[in-house]
Amino acid sequence: MKRQVLLCLMLALSTGASFAKDWNEIRMASEGAYPPFNVTAADGSMRGFDIDIGNALCEELKAKCIWVKQEWDGMIPALISRKFDAIIASMSITDERKAKVDFTDRYYASPLALIAKKGSPLRPDVASLKGKKIGVQRGTVSDNYATKYWEGKGLEIVRYAKQDEAYLDLKSGRMDAAFADYLEAYGGFLSKPEGEGYDVAGERLFGKTAEEKAVIGEGIGIAVRKRDKELTDSLNKALAAIRANGKYEEIRKKYFPMDIYGN
Repeated sequence: MKRQVLLCLMLALSTGASFAKDWNEIRMASEGAYPPFNVTAADGSMRGFDIDIGNALCEELKAKCIWVKQEWDGMIPALISRKFDAIIASMSITDERKAKVDFTDRYYASPLALIAKKGSPLRPDVASLKGKKIGVQRGTVSDNYATKYWEGKGLEIVRYAKQDEAYLDLKSGRMDAAFADYLEAYGGFLSKPEGEGYDVAGERLFGKTAEEKAVIGEGIGIAVRKRDKELTDSLNKALAAIRANGKYEEIRKKYFPMDIYGN
């Protein structure tokens, strides 16, 4: 009898472990405040490029997607504490973040850009920005870049909880320029009526040195806990599949007229 009980317990544990590795259900986190990648709809649900990609990956894996809304500042701590299983919120793959979590392959790439009134003489460098107020979203790659290369050098960096807040202050004249991911700026501001009269000021920043590239990152990926390597592998296979079968391009064309995956 004892042997039978022990065998049943071992079988149950084995079955449970196997089920956990199947990832039949994936809790995906996004911010819901970073158009056009992730936005919160009137009914409280999240929509956007990130969300569509996440749903396509779950469909490819035959898994159920459960979406969790999470403030940007707490994304990685919440992932590590198991509030959800993956972050798909336009998060750049950087060495600093890779020390805490794993990333899938990128699902798009974007440079940084300074956004100002059309015809502005401003450029994304210290000499041009002295005496100016520049708005960034707190905790983003644009914040990291501005902090590393511009902080304490004669300009004021103003940090916002959400990117839209920086654009609102830019339009009201409380800010001289906003510094952001170019594709977010394009899809969430410049291509909209409220972005009329504004454009990219100067060059887009991809990183001219190895150090700058390390700050800007290797593209945008999905963050996963380091212990969940099977999930990372599964998501990578699914990403490759939707790139090959045309689903990725179908989603991309809904939001952008240009290639955003990069070479």
